[in-house]
This record gives sequence, C-alpha cells and structure tokens, in this order.
Amino acid sequence: MPHRADLEHGHEPHEIADRLRSGPSVSYLRDWVYGGIDGAVTTFAIVAGVVGANLPPRVILILGAANLLADGFSMAAANYSSTRTEIDEYEHIRQMEERHVTHAPDGEREEIRQIFAAKGFSGEALDRAVDVITESQERWIDTMMAEEHGLPPIARSPFRSALATFVSFSICGLVPLLPFVLGLPASVIASTAMTGTTFFIIGSLRSRWSPFPWWRAGAETLTIGLVAAAFAYLAGYTLQALI
Repeated sequence: MPHRADLEHGHEPHEIADRLRSGPSVSYLRDWVYGGIDGAVTTFAIVAGVVGANLPPRVILILGAANLLADGFSMAAANYSSTRTEIDEYEHIRQMEERHVTHAPDGEREEIRQIFAAKGFSGEALDRAVDVITESQERWIDTMMAEEHGLPPIARSPFRSALATFVSFSICGLVPLLPFVLGLPASVIASTAMTGTTFFIIGSLRSRWSPFPWWRAGAETLTIGLVAAAFAYLAGYTLQALI
C-alpha cells in the first residue's frame, strides 16, 4: 500500500468533507494539449514545406503568421462550437429525463432498480437504494444522466475551452518561426530543434495526468510532430521538383 506521502490527497474525515463540498473541478488540459500540438505541428509543417520547396525564408514568415491567426482562430471557434454542442446535448437529454420522471415515474423507477441490481444490490438494500434516489427528483435525474447516458455532471466553459486552445496554439505555433523572426544563423536547424523540444515538453507535461512515464509521453508527442513535418517536407520537395 502506498505511503500517505505518495497519495494524491488526504483521507481524514474533514479532508474528505472539504474535498466533496468543493465539488469536482473542470479541466482544460486537453484544450491546451490539443492547441499546443496542432500549433507547433502546422506551423513547423509550413517551415518544412517551404524548405522542401526551396522557397525564400520570407515565405515562411508570411505563411506562418497567416497560419497563427487564421488556423488558431479556426481551431478556437471549432472548439467553442463543439463544447457548446456538448452542453446543448446534456441539457436536451436532461429535459427528456425530467419529462420521463414526471409522466412515466414507474418506468423510470424500474430503470433505477435495474441499474443498481446490475451493480450487485438486491433485496432490501436494492429497495432502499431505489427509494433514496427517487425521493429527490434532482438526485433521480442526476443518477439517470450519469448511469443511463454516461454524461458527466459538470460542463466545461465553451469560452475558456476556446481561449485555452487559441493561446496554446499561438504560443507553441510561434516557436518554429522564432529563428526566422530573429534572423538566427542556421534557422532551419534551430527551428527543428526548438520545435522538437516543444513537442517533447508538451508530451512530458501531459504525463502528469497520464499513467505513462514523462519520457514516453514526450517521445510519443515528438514522434507525431516529426512525422507530420516529414510529410510536409516531402510534399514541398515533390511539388518543387514537378514545377
């Protein structure tokens, strides 16, 4: 058994009460990771494609800046819409359950009974569980949302999701362009090294919320980014040779 110091939170009665009272927290980690990886991948893909096509460095800056603004905003808007859709879906299903509880309570009680029977409840314990859950309509509907539909009780903010995606996209997407903006010698090599480091850092940070070790998560993200860049380079090189 892990030592207390190795556990993520305390288990004293007052610690448990405080934690449950504050409720579950909303995480925007996936928005940061999604935006960061896509920003670095797409911008570095532009760098690789332009280098493969043997075009002037200023083309990298023009296309890279356009990508940061247009693609970053596009991703943020898409994330906003998808998160908004999740919330709308949740509300639609919740309203449906409210109607069912109001107009077909016997059938909804039977659903609760079967759900908890499948969890191992039986006899008086099952009857008591059904009674406790269905004596409060709010508790009843919350249970149906989680157990029947598999929907979480908390919703992420569409605006915060979009903002996290856009900020992460812009920061990580700027990295491949910095050597060209600063006029560094061997800009391509510097851009490749900085972008690869960015990929690895994003993956390593992701490991804090993953069962995988930091080096494995970092290497996985790095591989994804380099493969995307390789395709972009080959596309640019091929097109340059054909034109």
